[in-house]
Amino acid sequence: MPYALRPAGLTDAAAITELLNEVDRIEIGRPETDLHIVEADLKRPDIALDRDSWLAFDGERLVAYGLLWDESGGERVDVDHYVLPEHQRAGELVLDAIETRALDKARGNGASRAVVHLHLNTEPTLDTRLIEERGWSIVRRYHVLQRPLDAAVDLAPTVLPGIRLRSCAEEADRARVHALHQSSFAQHFDFQPRGYDQWLHDVDADTLDWSLVWIASTAELGDVGFLLARDDREAMGWIRSIGVIREGRGLGLGGLLLRHAFAAFAARGRDTVGLGVDTANATGAPALYARHGMTVHYAVDTWEAILK
Repeated sequence: MPYALRPAGLTDAAAITELLNEVDRIEIGRPETDLHIVEADLKRPDIALDRDSWLAFDGERLVAYGLLWDESGGERVDVDHYVLPEHQRAGELVLDAIETRALDKARGNGASRAVVHLHLNTEPTLDTRLIEERGWSIVRRYHVLQRPLDAAVDLAPTVLPGIRLRSCAEEADRARVHALHQSSFAQHFDFQPRGYDQWLHDVDADTLDWSLVWIASTAELGDVGFLLARDDREAMGWIRSIGVIREGRGLGLGGLLLRHAFAAFAARGRDTVGLGVDTANATGAPALYARHGMTVHYAVDTWEAILK
């Protein structure tokens, strides 16, 4: 029986979540995908679901899923791809559709080629020979780190004189976090500049608990760093991003923000906190996280294809 391929809709979010958690169980040993994350992906403003999403079914069972989005407005296109191990042909059908749409999207942006990025677990359910044969190759590796928490040990750190941490309570503070994010990540691999409104959507601002977003400042430099965390993942507390602008580095602010987040999560009863990091990060982030007790939970590769 041939696979049936169709676009995704918002009503498919629960089925997609179930598929992704099945993939999680195989790749990392436990389910870690939450329904609200899938729903947020499907609601991205830069996605037209009828053209940028694909579901592959074996009978009534969902066995593969793809999603495409365009943050660059140029040649760079990002995609997600998930497939169950025994349904590689369905994965190929989704890949065919992804590659065709990616090139059309890039050309519609005025580019002569599409540079497509896909994040895959280093031991994925997708048979990577299928994408290697298409010319895809690994260009980066990321680690998802985790750390146990203990409310009796992970206490709020002492803030030295001249340094201030404040919660992101006002709209003006949110705008400052956006500016700090754009500045501190500007030189990072795969960074795409985002306007304030688009960034608010990216961080799911309407449901974000802004008391878990902090700004670090010094008396001399003003606002120089931030940490944005979320407490809506079932598996663990999550640090979505942490950054310090160039002028504020070397003052210990990254570690201070981390310890502050650890204490906040521990006080809420969380027993684990996690974050993702580029292993080739040039600012010393991997070493910082290691010094603060974070260890590798699993690894993810960025695969790239150049389509013409």
